[in-house]
Amino acid sequence: MNEYNRLFDNDKLLEPGFMISMYARGSFPMADEDGTVNWYMPDTRAVIPVSKFNTPRSLKKFMQTAPFEYRYDTAIMDVILKCSERDKTWISKELIVAYERLINLGYVHSVEVYENNVLVGGLYGISFRGAFFGESMFSRVPQASKCAVVKLFDNLTIKGFEIVDVQYITEHLKMFGTIEISYDEYVEILVRAYKNEIEFL
Repeated sequence: MNEYNRLFDNDKLLEPGFMISMYARGSFPMADEDGTVNWYMPDTRAVIPVSKFNTPRSLKKFMQTAPFEYRYDTAIMDVILKCSERDKTWISKELIVAYERLINLGYVHSVEVYENNVLVGGLYGISFRGAFFGESMFSRVPQASKCAVVKLFDNLTIKGFEIVDVQYITEHLKMFGTIEISYDEYVEILVRAYKNEIEFL
């Protein structure tokens, strides 16, 4: 869905208030190779209901002895930058600056995975009331990003979150209980998720 580019200039698309309003209604931004940011709202939504999250048995066993330390929100920008370090990335410099503004307003959160005090994996996303909109993840060692997902849901379960929007279904995410639902079903869940003020931490 690119109609917002016709209504607003690119600077407007990345203003904090506009970004949060778009996330809240189920849109997410991606930058083209030329840096132009488009907002997308697919008809079919890939989500993980927090109450139905599944940790694969093999991953659960791995985490029992993994040499990882997990932290929340201690290196949000580092996680975003590492997620953007790919040959082709939708996380443009303009989006990174926009995310930094949202960090300062308390909307962007991260799960970080450390090994020997080195950041080796993690993920970040946008939190709004009882919904978490996952954006990206990275891994420098095997299983690190998967462990970050488990730790994300550990926190979201404790806090009482309703849903995680993962944008697109992948084999990586399917193992955790990702399902595809219609936009109408998605909106119904968001309505429930927005009834309570919930803090990520």
